[in-house]
Amino acid sequence: MDLSTAIADVRFSSCLMNASGALCVTREELEALGECRSGAIVTKSMTPAFRQGNPEPRYYSFPAGSINSMGLPNLGYPAYARIIPELRRFEKPIIASIAGLSPPDFLEAARAITAVSPDLIEVNLSCPNIHGRPQIGYDVEASRALLLELKDIVTVPMGVKLPPYFDPVHHEAAARMLQDVGVDFLSVINSVGNGLVVDPDEERVVIRPKGGFGGLGGTMIKPVALANVRAFWKLFDGRMPIIGTGGIVSGTDVFEHVLCGASAVQIGTALVDEGVGVFQRLEQELSELLQRKGYASLSDCRGTLREL
Repeated sequence: MDLSTAIADVRFSSCLMNASGALCVTREELEALGECRSGAIVTKSMTPAFRQGNPEPRYYSFPAGSINSMGLPNLGYPAYARIIPELRRFEKPIIASIAGLSPPDFLEAARAITAVSPDLIEVNLSCPNIHGRPQIGYDVEASRALLLELKDIVTVPMGVKLPPYFDPVHHEAAARMLQDVGVDFLSVINSVGNGLVVDPDEERVVIRPKGGFGGLGGTMIKPVALANVRAFWKLFDGRMPIIGTGGIVSGTDVFEHVLCGASAVQIGTALVDEGVGVFQRLEQELSELLQRKGYASLSDCRGTLREL
């Protein structure tokens, strides 16, 4: 079964890859992604300096999904600038995710990482777990200003990782801005910010940072993720490559993202819970589903979701 795809003219042998933040912080984790069946290596969202992140426990998995407040733990962009060229030996695309606590942080990271030529750069406008820092992706004009500056620096295809939007007006405003800027792809969605999970037996929250508030992922957020994939697919008339993220634990979940318009998908909660073997399982499940339905490739069913 042909599960290959393309994003901004970059070819991927498989549409399945890790979500930035899931088992992709250290050199060892990135190398494990290179050795497994994932279609790409996506780095952790990197900041100018090493970050320890929020205090533990900061991740909790439960039957409906997961909650986390990681706080952007990462090695810092100088370390990733050294590691990325070494990952070339795995012969799969490398997506460098950049983040920051202020616009200058993003620009500094972009200059350093562009110099080592990853295949794509993903600008994370949507980290919900930095105490006292709002998600820039909810401020359209601030996002526009930042992305225009980044476009003057980045020389490889540049996309954005967006927060979940919950109203068509917000989808439309974001799409107009992104079209004006001229981004090359979208990653939607990041975790649904500031949820709260309670342990009723212990009568307390399950993670330490922010009084227990954190980003929700996994099965419970799939309808929100699908809605965002579909909204942007329609707003861009199917011309914008979209990486769908959220609630993917089975081959059927991947198929639903593709039906809504996704060119590829990223795996977060299921990867953390299951390890890198999740890619082989999902690949097999998706291939079997497409074969049963008579599809020869992903392109045969991308964006073909029927409406009543």
